[in-house]
Amino acid sequence: MSTPPTLASTIGAVADDEDTYVENRLRDAVVIWLTTVRSDGQPQVSPVWFHWDGERFLIYSRPGSRKVPNIRSNPRVSLNLDGDADGGEIVTIEGTAEIDEEAPAANEVDAYVAKYREHIGRLGAEPVSFASMYATPIRVTPTRRRVYR
Repeated sequence: MSTPPTLASTIGAVADDEDTYVENRLRDAVVIWLTTVRSDGQPQVSPVWFHWDGERFLIYSRPGSRKVPNIRSNPRVSLNLDGDADGGEIVTIEGTAEIDEEAPAANEVDAYVAKYREHIGRLGAEPVSFASMYATPIRVTPTRRRVYR
């Protein structure tokens, strides 16, 4: 006769399942929605491409994009993955963003290029020309995650 699972083991299993679920979503999603805040307090939401390395997000922006000064003045951001048609499968992530002048160019991040090569081509660009257009690297370090399944 087997011992029934304890509450602690059930919570641990749910947490492990949630971690796997989120990692899979972050690996497979093409777009994540980045919310920054303007100096007047107005939130600004932008769809962005991203690379998740298991600890931080790497996003590339056009240098003149409004999100760049928003982050410089207020580094608190949120990231949101699309949900399903029924309002489920939602992942929200809060974090701190920084303009990372030391980050490699987009064309030098193999995983980013592999994920977006076809999309970059649809823009009429190659990885090198894309990297020159989207030359501002943004790193986001997550501080909180919420999942609604």
